[in-house]
Amino acid sequence: MKIIFFGSDDFAEAHLKSLIDSEHEVLACVTPPDRPKGRGMKVAVSSVKERAEENRIPVWQPVSLKEPSFIKDMKGLQGGLFVVIAYGKFLPTEVLDIPPHGAINVHASLLPKYRGAAPINWAVINGEQETGISVIKINEEMDAGDVLAQMAMNIEKDDTAPTLRARMMSEGPAFLLRTIDGLPDCAAQAQDRSDVTFAPKLTKELGRIDWAKSSLEICRLVRGLMPWPGAYTFYNGKMLKILEVQVGAYCNTPLLKEGPVEKRPGTVLETGKTGVIVSTGNGRLLIKEVHLQDSKPMDAHSFVIGHDLKVGHKFT
Repeated sequence: MKIIFFGSDDFAEAHLKSLIDSEHEVLACVTPPDRPKGRGMKVAVSSVKERAEENRIPVWQPVSLKEPSFIKDMKGLQGGLFVVIAYGKFLPTEVLDIPPHGAINVHASLLPKYRGAAPINWAVINGEQETGISVIKINEEMDAGDVLAQMAMNIEKDDTAPTLRARMMSEGPAFLLRTIDGLPDCAAQAQDRSDVTFAPKLTKELGRIDWAKSSLEICRLVRGLMPWPGAYTFYNGKMLKILEVQVGAYCNTPLLKEGPVEKRPGTVLETGKTGVIVSTGNGRLLIKEVHLQDSKPMDAHSFVIGHDLKVGHKFT
């Protein structure tokens, strides 16, 4: 199959690599324009562009996919299939209509669950026990195309968004290849609209911890918002990111038993070498690693010693 690949980040690049190494032919890659990024505002090149250039694959970086010159170029390449992964823009009808085998997308959820920008994060935050990868035909509605194939994956109790994403990056490329190899005979199935849920874009505000929630909910928030925006609270007016936590539901520590706590949510109940135990709306939360604003990440015990955190302090 002659393929034109659309994508940008390392998740997309992992799948691009598998296509390059396969019997299929990647004719070209389409990726967003290079943009300044970070404190130094250095021009950042996408992972997809780097991989393509390493393999001498032509790269297109259109500002708009509706540019007549871009559409003409795509038609001229005579690709049989468009593969779109983490590209960040909708493909207009003029582009979708070009390849004879259509355009397909790899989405990190079991659609129709978790349509949108952050399916991995929201699956962890919401305490799902299972997620997966869907390969779908692309239409003009977000993540709403007919499903060609799906692969389920368990979400383990100690999973974070990065660990789950890493497993998908490891297993997804081979799954994509198997799906493409089955085209065009693969039967597509329409998504059940009654089961649709959404995974909206993450925001910094989402990370602020509401201590009135249960310890398990807070634990899932911490794990689901790694590495950005991160779950956080405030200590003496400074943002304190919570990097690692543990709850009673995930261990046999009596001190982390579930149920009402006599202290107001967010109150420090105990400190020790294992970390800081904080009351929540239901149960206790063990904080094991933190990152204070304008400081460095550290284990919670070191934070207690270095910042004089006392039992009875209430995080805000």
